[in-house]
Amino acid sequence: MRPLSILFLLTFGVLIQAQSQISGKVTYRNKGIPGVSVSLKDTYDGATTDAEGNYSFQTTELGPHILVFSHYKYKNVEKDVFLENNPVTVNANLKESISEIEAVVITAGSIEASDKRRATALLTPLDIYTTAGADAQITSALEYLPGVQKVGESEGLFIRGGSGTESKIFIDGSLVNNYYTASVPGVAGRDRFNTSLFKGNIFSSGGYSALYGQALSGILQLESIDLPNESSYQFAVSPLFASAGFQNLSTGENFSYGATAGYTDLGLVMKLMKYNMKFITPPKSFSADANFRFKTKKGGFLKYYGQFSGSKMALEMESLEPEVDANNVGLNNTNTYHKLSFRQKFGRYVVNVGTSYTHDVNRLDFSGLKNQERIFTKDVDNTGDYANLKTVIERRIRKISAVRGGFEFNYAHESNNYGKNYYDLISAGFLETDLGFSNRFSVKAGVRAEQSSYLNKANVAPRLALAYRLSDKWVTSLAYGTFYQNPESKYINSDAKLGFQNSQHYVFQLQRNTPGRGFRLEAFYKTYGDLIKTEQGEYLQTAVNNSGSGYAKGLEIFWKDNKTIKNFDYWISYSYLDSKRDFNNYPTTLVPGFAAKHSFSAVAKKFVVDWKTGFNMSYTYSSGRPYYDIVSTPEGNMLRNQGKLKNYSSLNFSLNYLPNLGKNNTVLVLGVSNILGNKNVYGYNFSKDGLRSSPIVPPVNTFVFVGAFFSFGVDRTQEVINNNL
Repeated sequence: MRPLSILFLLTFGVLIQAQSQISGKVTYRNKGIPGVSVSLKDTYDGATTDAEGNYSFQTTELGPHILVFSHYKYKNVEKDVFLENNPVTVNANLKESISEIEAVVITAGSIEASDKRRATALLTPLDIYTTAGADAQITSALEYLPGVQKVGESEGLFIRGGSGTESKIFIDGSLVNNYYTASVPGVAGRDRFNTSLFKGNIFSSGGYSALYGQALSGILQLESIDLPNESSYQFAVSPLFASAGFQNLSTGENFSYGATAGYTDLGLVMKLMKYNMKFITPPKSFSADANFRFKTKKGGFLKYYGQFSGSKMALEMESLEPEVDANNVGLNNTNTYHKLSFRQKFGRYVVNVGTSYTHDVNRLDFSGLKNQERIFTKDVDNTGDYANLKTVIERRIRKISAVRGGFEFNYAHESNNYGKNYYDLISAGFLETDLGFSNRFSVKAGVRAEQSSYLNKANVAPRLALAYRLSDKWVTSLAYGTFYQNPESKYINSDAKLGFQNSQHYVFQLQRNTPGRGFRLEAFYKTYGDLIKTEQGEYLQTAVNNSGSGYAKGLEIFWKDNKTIKNFDYWISYSYLDSKRDFNNYPTTLVPGFAAKHSFSAVAKKFVVDWKTGFNMSYTYSSGRPYYDIVSTPEGNMLRNQGKLKNYSSLNFSLNYLPNLGKNNTVLVLGVSNILGNKNVYGYNFSKDGLRSSPIVPPVNTFVFVGAFFSFGVDRTQEVINNNL
């Protein structure tokens, strides 16, 4: 045993003497980096740096070796080292690895719901469906986000002191004309497109990209789905509407086609609920659409969507004039929309081409009644044809940089039975680049140029945005841009020489994102120039010049959390707005009638898995908006009456019950809007002499919806639960 013990001790002593101590520090910009893996190449020897970036380990290896420093956020570094039983110190200074996942993304002025990595993930289609009070409409759900005003008497996105016509909506990058259904004065139109058509959206409330134009305030970009997950068919029924449709996916999963049809009639609902308006003909509508989608061998897509819709309604309103007892307004509208788009990668380039066409016919019938007899009748027939063509070519540069450019044409022709015959072709070119200097700092710079055939004028609009990552969780962004927009065509009823309206945006954002939670603070300042001024004609307001101006500034706060409580999702938003304008028929600079100083909203959703039921609530509040009675006199426009509306508030509730969770999905829905029955007022109408007025109110104070939705062929069980349906 003694020789074996001596041999063991000798061997152990040699091993101890053969060990080398390797230590050092790993830094980035003179700061220690924790979590860096340090190892001898082709061995199992190594260590990981501590919180200060220090490391130390021992090895029995001898001779020349390679020491490797690796971390997913930084570029790997290899250093030669010679080991000979002596302590060795090796320091390393790493360089940041440019990564599309880690790179900071510019978000000033925008919220993106199509790429959950890049923004607070909200307003996906299921988010919209489950927002109580949104009525499954995309634009109504946006009213629960900061920066968007609740203006119930007119359709449109009223963003940061801008009117509803100063925001534009795009589908797959192409401008959509007549996004909303036609309606009568005082009753807002609804979204014309079904929410389920889209996989996501990007909403910009300021400082948006040079790829888009003709919007003084902001844009909403909707992204249509590519291919359905599988073939399916569905139908829905409620006291308001009935609809049915199908989607068929090819066996090779590279082609699909589908169609839907629906009919809506509010006649039954009006008999069950107390309406504030007297409808002679309850609102009725019919719509049908069809689509096909083809995936190319190289991963591109060719997509078509077409829709036809028709609607009509008529209502009687009490007259404010002594010579007329009541006024009747009737509406009959038909609308056709076609869109074709193509996206394909060619080598290093991605090409997006889209074109669309809209044909809209709108007939309004006005008549006055005295002792139940018509004493006057006026019919206005408006016809509009609109076409859009847009091409965008993009090339990636490295991992987080890109350059894109293209051109766009917007054509419009509008006519009516009173001699209007308006033509305009807006031609635009644009160039934009994303420059990722590091994972912490990026720049988006662009320019857009437009020319209007009607105005016979051109403009050039620069855009710039910066983003800097303060830490792993905090990001700050800045955005600036100049934006132009043609005058509203409804005001172009004369030969007045007009030009582009313009605005300038300055946006600062501070954002914090962690898994399941998001915080966003945004401050903005906007100036308006060359706004349209109008004067009252016999029936219509007519643009006379571009002498208007204005400003808007404010602060917005947004918080979203779906992590703190299991199966519970909520968000809170607050907006402060200070805005004044001299535009349209305003006799002086005034706070716009659509601008509330304070706005607050809260949305909460809870899904109880055992009950297969989702409970959704929302609350929205805005301080009283101003209202004005403006009349035209030989001396000019005059402010005759003015005041402030009472504060607006609405508490909404919806319940979604899923009796089956499987291939044959059924969803039963109960929704109640304004459950407290608040009598909100949107504004006032005045008599010709200004002595009498009547409030503009919602069609109904409290609205109750009951419906059943059936889907066959698609199992959305987990999707439904995960999205708190």
